[in-house]
Amino acid sequence: MRSYTNSTTLGPLTDAFVYGLGVGMQSLNGIVSEIARTQIPVLIVGESGVGKDAYARLIHRLSFGDHAPLQKINCAAPDSAVVFDNASEVIRHVSSSTGAGTLYLDNLHELDLASQRVLYSHLMKAEGANAEERRTCRLLSSSLRTLENDVAVERFSRDLYFQVNGACLRLPPLRQRRDDIPILMEYFLTKHSGAAKRGIPSVNRQALDTLLSYHWPGNIRELENLALKMVAFGDVELALQDLQSATPASGLLRQGRPAQPLKLVSRDVSRQAERQLIMQALERTRWNRKRAAQELQISYKALLYKIKQIGSLNGDLEG
Repeated sequence: MRSYTNSTTLGPLTDAFVYGLGVGMQSLNGIVSEIARTQIPVLIVGESGVGKDAYARLIHRLSFGDHAPLQKINCAAPDSAVVFDNASEVIRHVSSSTGAGTLYLDNLHELDLASQRVLYSHLMKAEGANAEERRTCRLLSSSLRTLENDVAVERFSRDLYFQVNGACLRLPPLRQRRDDIPILMEYFLTKHSGAAKRGIPSVNRQALDTLLSYHWPGNIRELENLALKMVAFGDVELALQDLQSATPASGLLRQGRPAQPLKLVSRDVSRQAERQLIMQALERTRWNRKRAAQELQISYKALLYKIKQIGSLNGDLEG
């Protein structure tokens, strides 16, 4: 099992949610390593199960190490308003004995307007505190959706939005990072087989084809639950039955027609994902190829080569 490593900042990561072999995940992890060097507030956005908590822990760990406190508040919890009434104490707590800490506001989109006003008031009070306290309390937040529309319809405080959204990390759903599915499944099978003291189930090409064809509404959390089921059943095919009924491509498998070769499936998925990421980077940088290469964390020469490859297949990137 390989893990993502950034040679300048990140060491091997132990949380499977941040593993990534694709350009998109490696670029995201590179951005995280840069953000962690600052104290800028970070809003982490993504569907349920994509790893928002994992990235909050990662940013905290890279910022302060493993010994500083991380105080998580679930904004969807019934008692969150009570916690916000004491937000100043919470902020002081995470900046106390170790001199550093993180306040993590999970499910920020669930907060009602009254609680938003209370939270904003306490955050502003903390900003007016002494410089040492401001520097040592990091603010992280997470949301299932981007909050721009909520701000536009006055469902979310504009002031609070700009207070928490110094930088926004958008975590991709698993269906957009299919080239990472094999390594994630391998990690979870190894992890849970070891915990259960059982042999690691073998995932054959047909099973992998099913995994790559499924739409994964529960994202990485759903993938891990499936790995748990495979270990518990000791039978990959049995564990995949529910998935196959919801996967269009699985009909080909049940009819006895040959599955697509493993290498071809992985290569095709990787090419599609890479093309999409390159196109998005070029559009964001208004086709400034040097800036796009920097954003993707690849060399300018490598980007030109990839653009040429894509252009030879599609005829829309040359010139």
